[in-house]
Amino acid sequence: MTSRTASVVRNTLETRIRVDLDIDGNGSGQLRSGVPFLDHMLDQIVRHGLIDLSVECDGDTEIDDHHSVEDIGISLGQAFDQALGDRTGIARYGHAYVPLDEALSRVVIDFSGRPGLFYQCDFVRSHVGRFDVDLAREFFQGFANHARCTLHIDNLRGQNEHHKIETIFKAFGRAVRAATSEDLRMTGRMPSTKGSL
Repeated sequence: MTSRTASVVRNTLETRIRVDLDIDGNGSGQLRSGVPFLDHMLDQIVRHGLIDLSVECDGDTEIDDHHSVEDIGISLGQAFDQALGDRTGIARYGHAYVPLDEALSRVVIDFSGRPGLFYQCDFVRSHVGRFDVDLAREFFQGFANHARCTLHIDNLRGQNEHHKIETIFKAFGRAVRAATSEDLRMTGRMPSTKGSL
């Protein structure tokens, strides 16, 4: 496979973002989203996905964290879409179950070319610190739409909202790592009967 890297710059009236991605990295991150809890979650993707990722965001967090979180999800999705190219030779599918104490989540991903998010997570508190738990869904919606993947996320159990969200991000990193891995038996072949993804 050729180098699977991408750089995305996204500038709007609400956010100015740069994302640099190396899918075949070693788990190195430089994360400055402006939202500390999101940096902590992005670090889970980096470490468990074994990607190299740099995120710089200057957003209107004085209003709300929503724009920064959603737009980083969009930008990361665009970076994966760009880095994967035509998706020849990848495993395409990935899944992971990840626990953290009492919490357990499952993430299943298909880099199918068809965007869709199916998200089943029931939170009993609205915030973890200052982080609005609804923003986790916004992040993954942006990612799924722009990475052109089908993404199923299920929090299966848990009481602590921090633990629940963290298991989701860790499982996401593991699932992405599996789905984007090179399948030697598929070298030069498209993992679809359609001939394209």
